[in-house]
Amino acid sequence: MSIDQSILVTGAAGHLGRAVCGMFLDSGARLLLVDRDLGLLEAAFPALAGDGRHLLLEADVTSETAMSAAAARAIARAGRIHALVHIAGGFAMGEAVHAITRRGWDDMIMLNAWSLIAATRDIIPHMIAAGGGRVVAVSARAAFQGQSHMGAYCAAKSALQRLVEALSAEVREHGINVNSIAPSIIDTAANRAAMPDADFSRWVPPRRLAETIAFLVSEAGSAIHGQHLVVAGLS
Repeated sequence: MSIDQSILVTGAAGHLGRAVCGMFLDSGARLLLVDRDLGLLEAAFPALAGDGRHLLLEADVTSETAMSAAAARAIARAGRIHALVHIAGGFAMGEAVHAITRRGWDDMIMLNAWSLIAATRDIIPHMIAAGGGRVVAVSARAAFQGQSHMGAYCAAKSALQRLVEALSAEVREHGINVNSIAPSIIDTAANRAAMPDADFSRWVPPRRLAETIAFLVSEAGSAIHGQHLVVAGLS
């Protein structure tokens, strides 16, 4: 990756976001980081808070208005956005399908599918005008098949994958690659606490997912369009 690249990352303060941003920082990239709470970003990246090369942005990824404002500030700071890494999303075990509430459904769809639309609404026209770019979304292996009491989540991640495929078909001729990664269980402190009896060695470390994302952003991934790379470790 060229050190003059600018990467916009949503959900940057989370476990995976921190791993991804750390990898891009190691490569010398400029980072434009979005999360729902500026305090979370400042806590996760204290060295970047006062660094004029990078930018920390508070924005709700489900809000078109907030994401449009964040995109405008990011473009003004960087001049060009070379890649959008859309990590932000949400998971919740839910009701059986026949008992899903409208609130539960809307939460999953907004966080996991609509958020991609909000995140790309201003970035895609910018990339088209610039002559190309990369978009990598974080889906889930659960998108490929429904699972008990996860109907809304599985449907939302499946919707995200269909949006990735459709967007890829729409913009690939403009030099823009759009793909997703589909992890299984990520080895985080929260997941270890929730499943203390599991074999953590079978899970996927955030750093491995970050490396996969970095590959898709790199020139080495330039021939890949509209794909969902399953990164599941042994789980």
